[in-house]
Amino acid sequence: MFPIRDDQPRFSTPWVNYFIIGLNVFVYFFFELPVKFQGGRAFDVLVGQFGLVPQHFTHALSGSPQYPFSATLLTILTSMFLHGDLFHILGNLWFLWIFGDNIEDHLGHFPYLVFYLLCGIAAALTDIAIDPASLVPTIGASGAIAGVMGAYVLLYPRARVLTLVVLIIFFTFWWIPAWVFLGYWFLIQFVATSMVASAGHHQTGGIAFAAHVGGFVTGLILIKLFPQKSRGYRYGS
Repeated sequence: MFPIRDDQPRFSTPWVNYFIIGLNVFVYFFFELPVKFQGGRAFDVLVGQFGLVPQHFTHALSGSPQYPFSATLLTILTSMFLHGDLFHILGNLWFLWIFGDNIEDHLGHFPYLVFYLLCGIAAALTDIAIDPASLVPTIGASGAIAGVMGAYVLLYPRARVLTLVVLIIFFTFWWIPAWVFLGYWFLIQFVATSMVASAGHHQTGGIAFAAHVGGFVTGLILIKLFPQKSRGYRYGS
């Protein structure tokens, strides 16, 4: 299932959501692609330096001089703005485009930015907790976006999502309740996380499912802790 759009209206321009999307696009096209064009292991080196490597983070916490704590801690944030390829970034940002504007509308601009980053941090910490010895770098905005989706399903469960549904060789479009679409998405992530964890890994097929689960649950929790943006009203005379 792939979302096309939702029917939940918004009442303000989601400038921060636009900024986050734009920043991700800028980093990919003006920072990552030039490195990829260099060929060789240049991109692997970049990901190893700015991606989140659980084992490096674990060593930094233990005071290892090889991994300075401040620099390693910063990779929690830098990893959120790196993507492996064009499909990776387009998929992530499309979900953010659909669901992020309503969360920003609910919270306000700056609180939404804080909320987004906190969800991304929680997602990264979940990924580390699942396999702290992993040397596989984690990159991508999906953990933070999962938090946005968790908030969305709690705030707007009755909103509908126009969804592309593929049935073997046919496809169709259905309006699906948000709680069904996002609940199904979360179930897949949770089952995949359980399977991967039981196998002693934190990723499969290059996807950090645990980060998705951690981000989604964090979004569910945090959205109730953040105050709703106050709305002013003007009345005609």
